[in-house]
Amino acid sequence: MHTDHEDHREFFRIQDQVYLECSPIDGPEVELDAQQSTLFNLLADMHMLDYESQHLLRQISERDRALAQYLKIINKRIDLLGRSVAQELTADLGAPRQVTLSEGGVDFDHPAPFPEDSWLAVRMVLLPAPLGLVMPARVTRCESTQTPGTWRIAVNFDVINDAQRQLLARHILQKQAQDIRAAKST
Repeated sequence: MHTDHEDHREFFRIQDQVYLECSPIDGPEVELDAQQSTLFNLLADMHMLDYESQHLLRQISERDRALAQYLKIINKRIDLLGRSVAQELTADLGAPRQVTLSEGGVDFDHPAPFPEDSWLAVRMVLLPAPLGLVMPARVTRCESTQTPGTWRIAVNFDVINDAQRQLLARHILQKQAQDIRAAKST
């Protein structure tokens, strides 16, 4: 049985649609599927580099509009490559799932139960960026739902690295801002 303290995450939570796949692993130190991890990590690295270069592009734009425009075109080309990689990854992940997402973990419905304190390899593609993440996660809760053959799984990202946490935090803040804008426009 879990305690409220175990499942409590001191992070902002959002409701989101993500592409998600999870599979049991022996522990957090297990090497995750190298080929898929490379593609997921490529998406994450592209997203991080884009974020880190935004202030430089603004500075260049103030001095040289033609160069800034050229760099924006190059950035769009790179974004198209990222979207192509994301499409390849999401084709294997099925339809997007409704989840509750935070920097500390994710809750989702799944057709099979997983034992509490077991470890999963979690692969996610977050949109619209696209942002790919692959990381180990510890199951903190597994409860049957009212839908037969479906379990509500909660996992914690206990061994997430700083870059992954920053990417998740940025995605969550962007999604919250998007939701606020959508609510104001209705």
